[in-house]
Amino acid sequence: MKLHVDLNADLGEGAGHDEELFKLITSANIATGFHAGDADSMRAAISAAKTHGVAVGAHPSFFDRENFGRKELVVAADQVLEAVTYQLGVFQAIADAVGVQPNHIKPHGALYNMAVRDAQLADAVARGVKSVDPSLIFFAPGQSELGRAGRAHGLQIAYEVFADRNYLANGSLVPRTRPDALLQDPDEAAARMLRILREGKVRSVDGTEVDLSAETICVHGDTPDAVQFARALRVALEKEGVEIRAPRHTA
Repeated sequence: MKLHVDLNADLGEGAGHDEELFKLITSANIATGFHAGDADSMRAAISAAKTHGVAVGAHPSFFDRENFGRKELVVAADQVLEAVTYQLGVFQAIADAVGVQPNHIKPHGALYNMAVRDAQLADAVARGVKSVDPSLIFFAPGQSELGRAGRAHGLQIAYEVFADRNYLANGSLVPRTRPDALLQDPDEAAARMLRILREGKVRSVDGTEVDLSAETICVHGDTPDAVQFARALRVALEKEGVEIRAPRHTA
């Protein structure tokens, strides 16, 4: 059976190379205003995705532009529900005006990382998605509270892994505060992604073998070498016969 996987990137964040990335990815997670972006940038990114045939999804965050949504905050589940619902609603309205049907949803930064660990926050994110559009594909790590919450609310999950990040023994990402958080060699990243696709395994920074499932691979769009990294990764995967395509609805 031929291997296939989605290649996604976080766009509409003002990094300056979205146009190049749109030519390489199959799904775009578009900032919805709380950590970056605004109505104009959402409209521009959705329009560009339409032009390039790239699936679009909302990328909601904590309201924290100062820290780019990457600082963990003390928040209640109800606040997360309201934030996700609001951002999704705005994004859906803009996408509708552009004539695009959103395909997925992926939380950003600290909201994503906290919901991976915290069942109440994960449930709030999933409830927000379900209340706005239960047909959206939910990007989440397989063995996480976020994935479990999505499944519990009947959402279709696309299991996500990160090409440009290292992993801990428990399957979570190495925190960005550590010097070994990022993986910058696209050849090493490609070999790692191929192993995950073929064997469902990744080696953590301490040498532990970790079980991972991958239906979508993230390349962060705000890193300086994101375009070169994404291009090299895609070329390497396709050279091994992997089909790169966006996740499709199963129902």
